[in-house]
Amino acid sequence: MFAEYIAAALERAVYKTLEGEEEPIFVSVPDLPGAWATGKTIEEARRELIGVIEEWVLLGIRLGHPIPSIGGHTINFPQETVPVVE
Repeated sequence: MFAEYIAAALERAVYKTLEGEEEPIFVSVPDLPGAWATGKTIEEARRELIGVIEEWVLLGIRLGHPIPSIGGHTINFPQETVPVVE
């Protein structure tokens, strides 16, 4: 579920080249506000973006924010606190 969600987000990523920057490749996911990364190459920016998406989703879950569906893929989580038994 998580890998498919990230793959769908990457398919919607928008890449831009920033002239004169140390890390000239800028990539963002319009469906995930604030999810963006930079890199010296497209592949470096893409790898960085994967981590950003993971953190974006996990923080959203922790804060109780709804996680938007992307390309029919969703991240579902319990809305109530679930006790952990050790």
